[in-house]
Amino acid sequence: MRLNEFSAISTAKALLVPYDPHHVLTYHAWMEDPAIQEATASERLTLEEEYENQESWRASHDKLTFIICQPLSTGEADGTSIHAGGPDAPRKMVGDVNLFLYPYEDEDEEQPPSATPGFCVGEIDIMIADQQHRGRGLGRAAVQAFVQYIFRHLDAIMQEYAADKDMPSPPKLKMLMAKINQGNATSIALFKSLGFEQEGEVNYFGEVKLVLRHLDEFAANVPEGYAELVYSRDQNHGRPQ
Repeated sequence: MRLNEFSAISTAKALLVPYDPHHVLTYHAWMEDPAIQEATASERLTLEEEYENQESWRASHDKLTFIICQPLSTGEADGTSIHAGGPDAPRKMVGDVNLFLYPYEDEDEEQPPSATPGFCVGEIDIMIADQQHRGRGLGRAAVQAFVQYIFRHLDAIMQEYAADKDMPSPPKLKMLMAKINQGNATSIALFKSLGFEQEGEVNYFGEVKLVLRHLDEFAANVPEGYAELVYSRDQNHGRPQ
């Protein structure tokens, strides 16, 4: 999405920044790991394809993406902004968190196929790529900050989503959900600790569906140190030549 192109989210435990070209080399290295490919249901891409992915994710109006980094250190922000390439340098990157939007499938069956969907669903996924950063609360902190951001900017998110699909009016967000492999007990526990509840049984693909329907109740618990910062770049900041 274009919405977060110049926005970063800082909390006491994690920093979230837009996915930029200078992140791609590290991201591509992560995705070379067969275990991460399997966990994220991703195919191996060439480096060139990964750069193309980064560009398409930025332009996509139904996907909101942040790179997860270690929390800011003293002096890395001026109070209102951070500068690309410092607090989010490759050595500080730990993973990513994403929101995918798509039409709500349980719309009224009597509604004409051509009618504008009244609701959409937001699916969240998260990856902590480096083993050394797992089990330290970074994933939980990132999801908590991410959902807080979604709540605060929900109208703008829905407007961008609707504009891309030529909808006369934005749909409403029916719920947030996460689909997690039944064997991934850590991720299931993470989302449940944040108030997501299991819906139904394990599906055909061996996934558990966890849902959050009351976004306002979740957002009442603001993460410690939550702040939205301007994400600034040099004029020539972009893909390495």
